[in-house]
Amino acid sequence: MIDVVLADYRNSGHAAALVDLLDAYARDPAGGGTPLEAAVCAGLPAALAARPQAFSVLAYDGAQPVGLINCIEGFSTFACQPLVNVHDVVVLASHRGRRVAQQMFARVEQEARARGACKLTLEVLSGNEPALRSYEREGFMNYQLDPAFGHAVFLQKKL
Repeated sequence: MIDVVLADYRNSGHAAALVDLLDAYARDPAGGGTPLEAAVCAGLPAALAARPQAFSVLAYDGAQPVGLINCIEGFSTFACQPLVNVHDVVVLASHRGRRVAQQMFARVEQEARARGACKLTLEVLSGNEPALRSYEREGFMNYQLDPAFGHAVFLQKKL
């Protein structure tokens, strides 16, 4: 049975699970294929704890952490309400296909609603078909205002 909890960044077990799962994702080709830097591993839980707009959901199979979703609250100016960006979704390979993400998304949605959020957003690589199918099952779809202008495209500029 999978147990899903809202992470407490100051709880050493939750902090270790968060870092270990995120590092596993970073090492995966879908996450870039490179381990997290030591400074990130050491500082991430405290950095997230210092940001009230951040929250994470962890999934456990017994005592083993098997899933993670990191979220950051933003703001929709069009709705004049908070929104929640799903920033990282991690399910260990051993637990994929077992609807772990679905259970974590239910907890994310519960927390987003409690925060008064109007929507969840996320970005995914177009070639990550299993993730795309999972997100579509959860109700995510391309964002557009007017079909004549097409759907939104996620861009970045590193600083």
